[in-house]
Order: sequence, then structure tokens, then C-alpha cells
Amino acid sequence: MVKNRIIEITGAKYPFILGPMRLITLGEMAAAVSNSGGFGQIAASGLSTDRLRLEVKKARDLTDQPFGINLPLYRKNAFDALEIAIEAGIKTITTSAGNPAKFMERIKEAGLRVLHKVSSKEMALKTQTCGVDAVIATGFEAGGHVGRQGTTTMCLVPQLTDALNIPVVAAGGIADARGVVAAFALGAEGVELGTRFVATHECPTPDFFKQLIVEADSDSTILLGKDAMPIRVLKNRAVDMIQNPDKHLEDKHLRGDKADAKYIQSGGDADTAIMPAGQIAGLIKQIDRTDKIFLELMRGADLLAQQLKATFGGE
Repeated sequence: MVKNRIIEITGAKYPFILGPMRLITLGEMAAAVSNSGGFGQIAASGLSTDRLRLEVKKARDLTDQPFGINLPLYRKNAFDALEIAIEAGIKTITTSAGNPAKFMERIKEAGLRVLHKVSSKEMALKTQTCGVDAVIATGFEAGGHVGRQGTTTMCLVPQLTDALNIPVVAAGGIADARGVVAAFALGAEGVELGTRFVATHECPTPDFFKQLIVEADSDSTILLGKDAMPIRVLKNRAVDMIQNPDKHLEDKHLRGDKADAKYIQSGGDADTAIMPAGQIAGLIKQIDRTDKIFLELMRGADLLAQQLKATFGGE
């Protein structure tokens, strides 16, 4: 792999980032991705300070490779989570769901590198002005929380790579080597994969969630909460009950402790859990080991690059 700016920022072997998922991408999963050559992440969302410290320790015990923490900036404990990252010696973090400007002084003071999730060119330009090291361009087809603009990865990434001086990571709609090559062709210098890593043996989610990903079609997800913080999830009975023509009422079911309790975690079942997933779930047909996925991504991308070179007359 040729060195690029995302590899330099994360310290990982490959420019592949584990998409953070609340109560899913914890210490063990972050370590598995980092040990495979990617940049693992612990999602701080929904974790107490003590639990976050515990998950960081788990990752430290399982890998000597770089990993990070994702901080949703709207959460009340975002500053506390940042301090935990600093005291733990984390070198690179990602931020999302908020304005990074008020965090940047402390981030830079501590010498951290930071990538911020964006869903529009306007947001990306403001973020660049704040001093972040890179942006993660999150398309509308991604799983979990997405932007309100409705812009897909295919459209968003090239606009950002044209407009910004900092590197862009593509997120949303990527699950195999074809998506990786497409993202790099659009100008991205890295990719973030979330839904693909749900269907892995190392993912700590219940088996029913992994199986639903494997069984999913391209239309198996739906967007909830369009007026507040849109979130793409798998369709099920719980989602049917939340849907409401009055989007303000729909949003109420996605906020607060009751909503957090419905979010997929160690228990629950396929009918009652809220399960984040991207539209790319329709492409995932089996549960694999994380290291096998990385091997297939790299080999597949290399083969595709050679085929494209031959197709377009490269010598």
C-alpha cells in the first residue's frame, strides 16, 4: 500500500477505518480491526466514563496497533470522553454529530489528530476551517446517523475532494473491494466500513442481528428521525411502531433514555431492537472473520486496479 495522508494520520497499515457504532464497536472489536491492519474505533456514545476507560483497556490488552475513539459531540459527556482519550495516550480520534470548533483548542493542545464526520460541502468547509486533519464524508446510504441533506457517497466525495485541502474518507455504501476502488477513484484517501463489520465473528452483537444483515436486501433499511438526527436502520416491528407521518412525534421516540434502551445491545430480539445498518447490507451474504475481510479488500482492490489499467490502455 502506497503511503497516503489517512495512513499517516491514523498510523494504521491500511486506509480502512472501522465505522463507530454505539454499544457495538467496543474494545474487542476495535482491537480485531487494528490487528488486521485497519484503524479500529471505540464508540464512546452511550458509555459512562468508567465503561469507556474499561473498553480502552480491553483494546490495549488485545492490540499494540493504533486505535481511536469516536466522540459524538452532542453528548453531554463529550468533553469527559475527550479527556479519557488524552489520558489513555490515544493519538487519533474521530468526532461526529456536532461542531468540533469548541473542542479544537483542547485537541490541538494535547497533540491529537482528528477526523470529523460531515454530510455536506458547507459543513466540510467549516470543519476544515476549524483545523481538523481530515473529514469523513458520510453518504445518505450509510447505516446509523446520517446527514439531513440526502446526498449520497458517490456525489458527496468528489465534491469534497475538489473543495478541500485536507484528505477525505468515504463512508456509506462500501462493503467490498469494488466500493474501495470506487471511493479512491472519486478522490478519497480512505474508506470507513461499518455495516460490513457487523457480519463478523468478532462483532459482539447478538447473532440475530448478524443474520439479518446477511439476509437483507437493498431495501431492507429505512430512515427514521428525518427532522432531528436521521438514522438508517433495519426494518422490523419496532421500527414500524416508531414511524409516524408527523415527524416531530417520530423524533420523540428516538430521543432520551427510552430510545437508548431500544438500541441494539447484548440482549433484545429481532422484533424489538433498533439495529443500525446501511443500504449496502444487501450485498453482504456471509459472516466472516475480520482478518479475512481485510485480505479480500486488499487483494480485490489490487486485482480491480490491474483490470482497470488494462481496460483503459495503461502500460
